Amino acid sequence: MTRVPASVAVIGAGLDLGAGRRGVDMGPSAIRYAGLAARLEKLGISYLDWGDVVTAVPEATGVGDERLRYLDEIKTACERVAELVSRAVRDGHLPLVLGGDHSVALGTVGGLASIRGPGGVLWIDAHGDLNRPETSPSGNVHGMVLAALLGLAGPGFESSAWPLPAAQRVALVGVRSLDDGERELLGRLDVRVHTMSDVDRVGVEPVIRAALEHVGDGGFVHLSLDMDVVDPEVAPGVGTPVRGGFSYREAHLALELVAEAGLLGSLDVVEVNPIFDRENATGKLAVDLIASALGARIL
Repeated sequence: MTRVPASVAVIGAGLDLGAGRRGVDMGPSAIRYAGLAARLEKLGISYLDWGDVVTAVPEATGVGDERLRYLDEIKTACERVAELVSRAVRDGHLPLVLGGDHSVALGTVGGLASIRGPGGVLWIDAHGDLNRPETSPSGNVHGMVLAALLGLAGPGFESSAWPLPAAQRVALVGVRSLDDGERELLGRLDVRVHTMSDVDRVGVEPVIRAALEHVGDGGFVHLSLDMDVVDPEVAPGVGTPVRGGFSYREAHLALELVAEAGLLGSLDVVEVNPIFDRENATGKLAVDLIASALGARIL
């Protein structure tokens, strides 16, 4: 049964140190500007905007280890996110984190796990984000963050702000771009993987229902939505577009099914990059998809 949350705490995390292209630091502003507050208030949700966490910028920051670019500064920002997420959970609000690149999920899921222990994560993304320092072709942390949340990316990701592993049950949906190291790792993990080929063959509804069944067995359920899961013809404003993604209606149906399951405890929406967008189309789509995940319906 669809449950609309009573209140949502919005946390901006315009972190772009984890990505290879600049611009996602403006993602939280683009999503807010697209009418997020009005859309959620129309659903009867109390909208609490807690502003943006402070993040470093590359121009004033050393890269550090090339295998883990900017990791110290990323962890500092994510620790701030984790603190606010933990506060939101304690106060009875649903945390909604606006990225920023996908490395912000370290703070979102880490903050949840600091309160509730490891939980379930539905990772809707064109990419696996399961590289590790020794397998990453770029050293960009946004491509390692899920491996980090599973406790598989090494001690560099450890922090007093979160336990590792922070994720216990994971389902990937919409994947269509994996590196060799990610494929090898997935062969050894109990992670449910639904590629875009699976979506093509059986449809969105069976895929999402199977993914939710896998992640929803006790503890929290977190949805991490990377906007690059949507086809770039529909969502051009992302940093790492991959052709062949969700259509507009497939994306909405996926999020409607999440809301219908009544399991969602938190949400982050990441990788909106206004530099590559057309008239904020991707920011507007992000608002609409957030609304679908939180209970918006046609009837």
